[in-house]
Amino acid sequence: MKQINRFKDFYRNLHQTDLSRITDIYDDAVVFRDPVHSLKGAADLHAYMSDLCENLSCCRFEYLDQVVEEGSAFIKWDMHFSHKSLGEDVISVRGISHIQFRDKIYYHEDTYDMGALLYENVPLLGSITRWLKRRLVHK
Repeated sequence: MKQINRFKDFYRNLHQTDLSRITDIYDDAVVFRDPVHSLKGAADLHAYMSDLCENLSCCRFEYLDQVVEEGSAFIKWDMHFSHKSLGEDVISVRGISHIQFRDKIYYHEDTYDMGALLYENVPLLGSITRWLKRRLVHK
């Protein structure tokens, strides 16, 4: 459970996290995947996280549920963030992290709705995406 608690603490207020601590929770050869990237190695994950956090005004994870087995966990969360290039509004996105670990996390995959994260929050593209969603729901 300590790996899960360290993971949650690391991401809880991501915009304030000391990213140099990444090797405290991740194995040097960690595999990381999300809908946009697939990376290998703590150094690449650190670079990705640094770029990601550069323009965040805030980023907070609210943990909703988790399923833990020996060496593996699925953690359901809501991410609340604001990004300078997307305006002042706080955007909320639901997702799930799957982590596998021994002493440290060696596999981390995030699954979330890219539409809710990005497409719906870009002015022109957002209105088109929301319109398409409404049409699909009402059919």
